[in-house]
Amino acid sequence: MRIAVYAGSFDPPTNGHLWMIERGLEMFDRLIVAIGSNPAKSYSYSLEERLEMLRASVPDSDRLEVAHFDNRYLVDYAEKKGAAYILRGIRSPNDYEYERVMRHINADMAPKITTVFLMPPRDIAELSSSMIKSLTGPAGWEETVKRYVPPEVFKVLKLGKGALPSGGVSPEPTEHAS
Repeated sequence: MRIAVYAGSFDPPTNGHLWMIERGLEMFDRLIVAIGSNPAKSYSYSLEERLEMLRASVPDSDRLEVAHFDNRYLVDYAEKKGAAYILRGIRSPNDYEYERVMRHINADMAPKITTVFLMPPRDIAELSSSMIKSLTGPAGWEETVKRYVPPEVFKVLKLGKGALPSGGVSPEPTEHAS
């Protein structure tokens, strides 16, 4: 069985993330979409909010798992989950340079895990969570932003930070490195 992990902060999820998830489901037998905690980042949405936005946005499939992890390297998490692949998106030359280095470090740490890179189509190639957050707020932002995020994420953005329509979810137990 071909199992892959697609990890990110998803703060908030974008249509670019959904494109990656859809391609991942086409390529792999099982796809784990995992929110990783990066201590160097500050987040606009809580882990619970990001999990809920992701779960509300992804296709319903028994081959898809939405999860989270912290205090471990992505490659270690992938090994623990039985994945042989890490799925990563490349939008720009800066992404390429960063991901190229990470691919080699991951190969040093776990030689049996293969990193698969995908380049999104031009109409979503520039999408990032940071770009979405920077577009949100000024008069008329809704017309611009709604084309770049899934409908469930757009609802959350319209309600404002910290206001999930269903009241949020409890996160699954956090996995810690041994």
